[in-house]
Amino acid sequence: MLFKDRAQAAGLLARELQPWRGQHPLVLAVPRGGVPMGGIVAAALDGELDVVLVRKLGAPGQPEFAIGAVDEAGGVYLADYAPLVGGDAAYVARERDAQLAVMRCRRAQYTPVRPPIDPAGRVVIVVDDGLATGATMIAALRAVRGRQPQRLICAVPVASHEALHKVRPYCDEVVCLLVPEGFEAVGQFYREFPQVEDSEVVATLAASGTRSEGQAGA
Repeated sequence: MLFKDRAQAAGLLARELQPWRGQHPLVLAVPRGGVPMGGIVAAALDGELDVVLVRKLGAPGQPEFAIGAVDEAGGVYLADYAPLVGGDAAYVARERDAQLAVMRCRRAQYTPVRPPIDPAGRVVIVVDDGLATGATMIAALRAVRGRQPQRLICAVPVASHEALHKVRPYCDEVVCLLVPEGFEAVGQFYREFPQVEDSEVVATLAASGTRSEGQAGA
């Protein structure tokens, strides 16, 4: 199975998440690839959209290979294999600080006129375009869980078996459309998988905010 693009995958995810329509769920998208998908899911569920900022911690010399992830508050999740590939405490601290600086810039760019939406007491759906190692999603779920949501759901179109197994303990429910054999990268399961730019993230969040204000005034 191949998804045409993120929009099609998001539509299919939204269909599986329909039981939460009417409960005004908070959809937290993982930038950048998860944001256009989160916008579609939030609109379909009459929910609210925001971002949950987390960054992958790349292995020494292999920045695309995740050894863990860090959330916006500085909480670090490390995979058990991190020390085996050079991820000692000093390296992790340097990488954490670098990624925190990136997140501070992104928060200022993405939601400059408001604080992050509080997930406390809400049904929260964390959306990304796929799970390879699961590290980034785990960091996101841990960060949100600490804010005491009513229910915490991980929603992705595709995941590796290993990532799905690792993610499950950190949420109340996982919605995943495809768990294929031979998983190598998230992008291999999309016919079109362009990079999402910051400008698209900003535009998606702005459009969702306008829609939410319109619903509140209705």
